[in-house]
Amino acid sequence: MARKEGKKKRVWLRAILITLGVLIVACSGVLLKAYLDVKDMTDAVYVSVSKENKRAEDGGSDSTDLIGRKEPFSVLLLGTDTGGLGRTEQRGRTDTIMVATINPNDKSVKILSIPRDTRTEIIGRGTVDKINHAHAFGGVEMTINTVQNFLNIPIDHYVLVNLNGFETVVDALGGVTVENTMAFSLDGFDFPVGTISLNGEEALAYARMRYEDPEGDFGRNRRQRNLVTAMAKKALSLEGILNYQSILDSLRDNMQTDLTLQDLTTLVLSYRQCAESISQYDTLPGVGKTIDGVWYWIPNEEEVSKISSELRQHLELSN
Repeated sequence: MARKEGKKKRVWLRAILITLGVLIVACSGVLLKAYLDVKDMTDAVYVSVSKENKRAEDGGSDSTDLIGRKEPFSVLLLGTDTGGLGRTEQRGRTDTIMVATINPNDKSVKILSIPRDTRTEIIGRGTVDKINHAHAFGGVEMTINTVQNFLNIPIDHYVLVNLNGFETVVDALGGVTVENTMAFSLDGFDFPVGTISLNGEEALAYARMRYEDPEGDFGRNRRQRNLVTAMAKKALSLEGILNYQSILDSLRDNMQTDLTLQDLTTLVLSYRQCAESISQYDTLPGVGKTIDGVWYWIPNEEEVSKISSELRQHLELSN
């Protein structure tokens, strides 16, 4: 009897081991496919740029593998309507310019919107102009160098998004939820005050509205920051990770970046908690002024210096 029971136990043990083996092989196959899908997408959208080494000027190292070393870093977020991103980028003015600094040590993110009409020196052109013209003159490289000079911080990475494909990305995320502070209607959509859920088409209208907003571009910038925050949290959520294929497909034709597959993997695995603590600068203080018939936003130098110091501190750089 004992021999029969021992034989039954061995049969059950073999069955369990075989089942586990099948599950491991299946999971390995799923993970391998996910890895290859992400690699294919990152290869398609990866475009490196030659920018001025601001970190070296500050006496530090360059931007190489800051994410891999889990150090604070910055990323420039640009939005354009020109289309043709990736390796066939078309230069046009950037409607959206945001700087995000990410600190994994205190698990936080700071986001600053730079008004597109901000008057500043365009680095590499030798002129003073609206900051959003930098991309039209010299693409991402000139924009990075101009923002680095304007804020006195290094820009370590960039993400350029085609706003015409913005709604595709939001739909791939399954929509987003934001807190709306001003009721308005646009393009047949109503946006009441309070917590609202947006699909891609609604989110695009929400992000672009400015003429009905008494704050103009500043109100629009605030809504865009809220959307970026909501999208980042959704993408890093379990739902977003499980829906990775749709997200990858939506990004392929609508994004350009110098973030590598290794960078993105580390961000998902080691920086996810940062998305839970995101603070935003409400505005870039200054005044509007017409110069030679052109309207500019003239930033307050003292306030810009203060913001610069705070961002440098968040990046753990000396002031």
